[in-house]
Amino acid sequence: MESRKTKDLLFEQVARVGKAVASPKRLELLELLSQGEKTVEVLATEVSIDIKLASAHLKVLREARLVEARREGRFIAYRLSGDDIISLWLNLRSVAEKHLVELRVALDEIFSAPERLTAESRASLLEKARQGEVIVIDVRPEVEYRVGHLPFSRSLPLAEIERRLAELPPGKEVVAYCRGPFCLLSDEAVKLLCERGFRARKISDGVAEWAAEGLPVEVLAEA
Repeated sequence: MESRKTKDLLFEQVARVGKAVASPKRLELLELLSQGEKTVEVLATEVSIDIKLASAHLKVLREARLVEARREGRFIAYRLSGDDIISLWLNLRSVAEKHLVELRVALDEIFSAPERLTAESRASLLEKARQGEVIVIDVRPEVEYRVGHLPFSRSLPLAEIERRLAELPPGKEVVAYCRGPFCLLSDEAVKLLCERGFRARKISDGVAEWAAEGLPVEVLAEA
């Protein structure tokens, strides 16, 4: 009987994590926090919910020890409690993609084959960026770029592309990336660039996916 109670307790503790991530909005919050620390206000805006609901979701994640909070003046900022939480998100997403045809179909509508990088194509892109053959742009907010970005990439947030087109060398292919396969910022960036006459494409990788493959990530500021 005592062994049964012990087993129940063990599984119950693991289930706390499962319950915490059993919400689309909380998963999206984890994806955003994998880009770096953010305030409740920023997170609420990004996931299109009000601050009260965002705080409630963050409370659940905090109770499961998946995130940590600190006060910054009148604001509360959240961050992941460890890099293993990024791995949890990536592994969960990978399992879902492998077993759920609905997710694969949805992703296929967003990404074509060339945008899904293999080890070989990642190495090729890195070398082309190193040689200046392509221009890799990070279209996330600059604060996320500073926390971590792909080597040889430059920060060109989506909101600033229109007025900073002159920074892009004419005739060079532009490769855009954002937060990963569920992020659509790069779609908007590519559409805008193509409308302005640039050769542009996107890749499905974000910084988390790049790092998960053991590839280098550059940092300009501490997370």
